[in-house]
Amino acid sequence: MSSAKNQVDAHDKAAMKTITDEAILKVTKEIVVKFIECGRLSPANFDETFEQVYKKVVSTVRS
Repeated sequence: MSSAKNQVDAHDKAAMKTITDEAILKVTKEIVVKFIECGRLSPANFDETFEQVYKKVVSTVRS
């Protein structure tokens, strides 16, 4: 049982690590690039969409 508790503690510590602004930017970029690749987004409205996705990622990881 001690081993299971150690695994849970390790998982909790990993989940509590601070997510950097750089990581948030990278995730946002990957999401927006996938939208462009799939044809769901054109590069013309990249700025607006990037900002919306960025705000959503920030609110998700910081909540």
